[in-house]
Amino acid sequence: MKCMRNKIIGIMEQSIATKRRLLEDASYLTALETVAGHSIRLYQQGGKILFCGNGGSAADAQHIAAELSGRFYKDRAPLYAEALHVNSSYLTAVANDYGYEAVFARMVSAAGRPGDMLIALSTSGNAPNVIRAAETAKALGMLVIGMTGAGGGQLAQHCDILLAVPSTDTPRIQECHILTGHILCELIEEALFGLPEGKPNVNTK
Repeated sequence: MKCMRNKIIGIMEQSIATKRRLLEDASYLTALETVAGHSIRLYQQGGKILFCGNGGSAADAQHIAAELSGRFYKDRAPLYAEALHVNSSYLTAVANDYGYEAVFARMVSAAGRPGDMLIALSTSGNAPNVIRAAETAKALGMLVIGMTGAGGGQLAQHCDILLAVPSTDTPRIQECHILTGHILCELIEEALFGLPEGKPNVNTK
């Protein structure tokens, strides 16, 4: 049992250490501020944010989209945010007819408009269907945000802004992606709808 307890503590410490590196990464913080600013202006102008990713990144995409389209801290108007994998009939039909690499790009073509945003999640940055979605979004005049691990992989060259977690450990990267998503949701909601009643402002400066 002591060995298991030590393992648990070690994993938690690894997660904290990765978030600490994120906190000390000035370029990541600047990029996150920039994405938040673009997102706020996009919603003020009636735009939408689309999300895509595979596996755990699909779950993260759906999670963040739900916080925006549903609610985060407070009751308010819904924001247009959608994870592109949630229609299983569409996903399986397009994968069958056009190949799995087309599943996100085809929906980007249908739903995306100039000035909208695509947030593309891939821990490696090398998922072919995510890269093709980013290429399609760029061609449509959308702003493309990549959320990846260290280096950004091939996706980096197709992004306007890259949020690359300084890690190559997939679980730790995904934990930081959810943290990043929650920060974005809070900043967007606060800017558009104000602070929720009873919640203290976390700004300590």
